[in-house]
Amino acid sequence: MEATERIRAVIRQHLAAVERFASQQLSEILAIAAMLTATLRDGGTIYLCGNGGSAADAEHVAGELIGRFLQNREPWPAMALTTNPAILTAVGNDFHFDEIFARQVSALAKPGDLVVGISTSGKSPNILKAIDTAKARGALTLAFTGEPGEPLASRCDQCFRAPSAHTPRIQELHILAWHILCELVEEALSHADPTKTGRVSRS
Repeated sequence: MEATERIRAVIRQHLAAVERFASQQLSEILAIAAMLTATLRDGGTIYLCGNGGSAADAEHVAGELIGRFLQNREPWPAMALTTNPAILTAVGNDFHFDEIFARQVSALAKPGDLVVGISTSGKSPNILKAIDTAKARGALTLAFTGEPGEPLASRCDQCFRAPSAHTPRIQELHILAWHILCELVEEALSHADPTKTGRVSRS
């Protein structure tokens, strides 16, 4: 396959996945937006975890919530559990890699908080352990995964299951869904001056 046709094929795959998202999962997005909004409105903290590209997504989303998305407004409490190398390496070395997020959830999460596990396969042991720990702590749980997304999807209170089994398409849909969610939550919670809206540029 020529390079130009490969590019077109990838774009077609992406657009087909987006169309499935738009036709199948708007109700899930609305339910997740309500969950995020209620958590923040009631003073809870959102904790996010993932591996690899999903770790980057966790950090991206925490940045949107603490910083801003489209509006100038108050910062909201959010934390990516992927950002402290001392914790990750200490827990991985002294306990097990499967514990790197669960140990932090056990230390930090409380009832009223929300723990988000991002795993394109739905099978990442450290994400599953973090979700199980969150539930034991009385926190709400949210999964971001793909198809079929088990067992993670069934273990969480809410789930966005990107309608694809192909990791790149799942990751693309995850960030699209997160951007939609950030906009919905900001609209629900923010009272910013509308003249101050507008996406800030980031590297």
